[in-house]
Amino acid sequence: MDGHAPQRESRLLAVSDLHVSYPKNKAIVRELKPANPGDWLLVAGDVGEKLEDIAWTLGLLAGRFERVVWVPGNHELWTTQGEPPELRGVSRYERLVEVCRELGVVTPEDPYPLWEGAGGPVRIVPLFLLYDYTFLPPGCATKESALEYAHGTGIVCTDEFLLHPDPYPSREAWCRARLELTEGRLAEVAGQDVPLVFVNHYPLVREPTDILRYPEFAQWCGTTATRDWHTRYRTAAMIYGHLHIPRETWYDGVRFEEVSLGYPREWQRRPGGRELLRDVLP
Repeated sequence: MDGHAPQRESRLLAVSDLHVSYPKNKAIVRELKPANPGDWLLVAGDVGEKLEDIAWTLGLLAGRFERVVWVPGNHELWTTQGEPPELRGVSRYERLVEVCRELGVVTPEDPYPLWEGAGGPVRIVPLFLLYDYTFLPPGCATKESALEYAHGTGIVCTDEFLLHPDPYPSREAWCRARLELTEGRLAEVAGQDVPLVFVNHYPLVREPTDILRYPEFAQWCGTTATRDWHTRYRTAAMIYGHLHIPRETWYDGVRFEEVSLGYPREWQRRPGGRELLRDVLP
């Protein structure tokens, strides 16, 4: 025996909704490390709201993991007080992509990387799609009626005030443009004999939102336009966040994994035993 422990195979890991503006969450992020040399980390959005916080977090993770892949959540796209007011909508997203490229972090605008470690090969597909108000709450037939209902209950996503779609006329118009662009790119890889791992801030299907305490919030959680993506394309796994309900579910034989940390008031109430960094290909 040479006294050296055997090196374990590298893993593809995922997390989301780190929300580092909370000091307790930032302390957790400081301790995030790969389990093995060569581990990759998929970050499914909502790192934070401030450019400085987002850059700090992704820079820290990029310095520890072999590769980091990031997709934006809604919080990264907010234009908040103290941030450059001209960075609204597309301009803000483009600035986030620039920050990631400076750090060596893969974004939805980059070539889809190939994972060849444990469980591979798979093609990682980071998505930026937004939502289009088609996840309507029960009894609502239109976006207008859904928003009216939400305002009546007081459950209104902050996106309505801070997530600007400029230069698009609406968030759903921006969503349509992103869907069209992404479907064109997916057509280029669909014929390859390599399964895909989708990474998006929102689930590709509506079913995960069915357990929300407030069903009116579902309209800010995705689009019905992606309902068949996990079956239309050969899919190994679908990674998402946003709901702050970490769990594993299966749809049409495909594993969907919600990988969020969430706010301290949420994760402090959860029972222990579930690792924060989730194996994408267990």
